[in-house]
Formats: sequence, structure tokens, C-alpha cells
Amino acid sequence: MDSRKPAVLVLADGTVYQGLSIGKIGTTTGEIAFNTGMTGYQEVFTDPSYFGQILIMTTAHIGNYGMHSDEIESDSIKIAGLVTKKFSEIYSRPSAVGSLEEQMEHSETVGIADIDTRALVRHIRSKGAMNAIISSEILDVDVLKEKLAKAPSMDGLELSSKVATNEAYEVKPDNAQFKVSLIDFGVKKNIVRCLAERGCYVKVFPLNSTKADMDAFQPDGYMLSNGPGDPSAMPSSIQLVGELVNSGKPIFGICLGHQILGLSQGLKTEKMFNGHRGINHPIKNLKTGKGEITSQNHGFVISKDSVKANPKVNVTHVHLNDDTIAGIELTDKPVFSVQYHPEASAGPHDSRYLFDQFIANMKQYKK
Repeated sequence: MDSRKPAVLVLADGTVYQGLSIGKIGTTTGEIAFNTGMTGYQEVFTDPSYFGQILIMTTAHIGNYGMHSDEIESDSIKIAGLVTKKFSEIYSRPSAVGSLEEQMEHSETVGIADIDTRALVRHIRSKGAMNAIISSEILDVDVLKEKLAKAPSMDGLELSSKVATNEAYEVKPDNAQFKVSLIDFGVKKNIVRCLAERGCYVKVFPLNSTKADMDAFQPDGYMLSNGPGDPSAMPSSIQLVGELVNSGKPIFGICLGHQILGLSQGLKTEKMFNGHRGINHPIKNLKTGKGEITSQNHGFVISKDSVKANPKVNVTHVHLNDDTIAGIELTDKPVFSVQYHPEASAGPHDSRYLFDQFIANMKQYKK
């Protein structure tokens, strides 16, 4: 690490951290956030929901098991930048195909290491989400503050169009029994995989698709994917999901898809003081009374007051740390969604039953 160039991290409130450069030499801005997962950094970095975010990993060692070809959630690293304590250039996993450093350089991802990430996370926890800038080419803090002042706020920012597919594509398993039209807001590969494993022939549609486009596939149900950014900045997607709901067909929404579903039903979303990002978030299923350990990644949430005012929406899951809404269903249609990631890879797998619930709804609908 000693041969690395110096790098600087500046937060919007003026706090400055000095460290060493990792990944591409350059400058990057984004909203700073932290992930508490002890494992699965590759899945996290390639998750399109993180687009536009500078990510702090609270685990001390990052990079130590390299990159594996089967563990990517999209075609490239999607985070805007990486902040870590100890960055490992070498990796010890025999099945790895390369180092994290090589992948960061390939994806042009700028990062900073040798930062006191505990102090940084404590600071963000008390001050809330804010923008930040990392640079390994400009070390003048005043210049960086000027650049940072021009970075857009995540509040009101539409980002799905930057990560969603431009072309529809299909994934067909051998045992296909159901057809699912999936709208791509920034889909993780594992969502498609979880559907295909359960006998779903999936067609993934671009963001600007119409209901007619999705219906031409003659689906048994619709899937609303995860994705980045502020859901309230996506009026055409909200309208589309409203039309899909009115069809009466089964719908399953995850993360951004869950928020857009809520907005389509007249609910409101709000920006969180600190988002939920990690793989150990406790959820209670209010229908079964069971607890689930879940993977989460979101900075927006459906407002509780707006759900109370809507008799057609039931809360099905709550987050046990802060009592935020983690799942909803419509009382009169086979439509449900969750704020977390049941497809989580590398895990946990407590919530995979939600895919089975979607399959059961499609079975019932076909009858």
C-alpha cells in the first residue's frame, strides 16, 4: 500500500479525511452511505441500486477474496466510489478470476483506503446522509469543495435510466411453467435467477416500456425490480405500475419497485436520515409473526402516515430497528412488495419464500 498515491475524501459539511488511493486515479462525487455487511462486497459493488453512491464498507478488510465470475449482479461495478479501512491488493481465493483493484480500474471506480471508517460512519450516523467527493488527482480541499457544491442531491434524482437495460431480453429455463414480464429499474441478476429457478420464463423490459409492450409477452404476472435514486422522480414509471395493478394480475415488487408500487397507489415516500444498507437487518412478518434477517439497500421509504390513510393497503412487514415499513400488500388484488432483497446473494436466504408466494399467486390467477 505504501506505493499508493495520496487521496482525499471531503464531505458536504466540510469534514476532510486523508488516505491512500485505490482503483482508478481520478475524482468522483456521490451521496455517501455505509454498508454493514461482513461478506459479499462483490455483489454489493455490482448492485445497480448503489448507482450514484460513494460507499463505505464497515468491514475492515476489503478485496481479500478477489472477484468471482458467478457473483456479479450486473455487468460492472455500479458504486460511484469506495471508502475502506484496509484494501487488499492480493487475494487468496483459488476460484477468483482477478483482483478487486483490477475490476475497479476496469470500471473506472475511484476509491480511498486507510481511512478510519469507524469514525466516518459515526459521523454520518449523527449528521445524516450527505454528498461527498473523493479525489486522488486533486488534493486541494478548497477546489474539491467547489466541485462538491455542484453535485446533485439524491433527493429528487432519477437514476434508473442510467442503469436499466435499453433492449428487452429473455431468460427461459427448461421447465418454464409461468411467464413473467419484469420492468427493469436497475434489476439485480439474482432476481431473474430466483424466478427462473422456480420455472418462470422471464422477459426483462426497458424502463420506458408500456403496458402494451409488457402484455405482448402474455405474462402470468409482473415483477417490479430494484433500482437507484428517488422513486418520486419517476412519474411515468409510477403511472405504468398503476396500470399494471389495475390489470388484476399478480405483481411482486422489490425495493425501488416496492416504493413505486406504493406511489402508484397514492402513498408517499420520504428520504431517510440514514438509509438501511447491510445484510443483517431484522424484519418482522406481521402475518406469520416470524422474524427474518434480511439484506437491505435503500435511502427512501414509504411513509407510515400515508399507509394509515389508505384502507386498500396492508402493512405486511416492519423493520424491527426503527419500525419503518418493510412490506405492503393490496387488500383487493394479488399484489405485494417488500423494501428489502429476498434474492440476496451472498445471503441471507430467510426471505426467499416471497418468490414462492408470487408463484402461488400466479398459479391461483391462472386457474
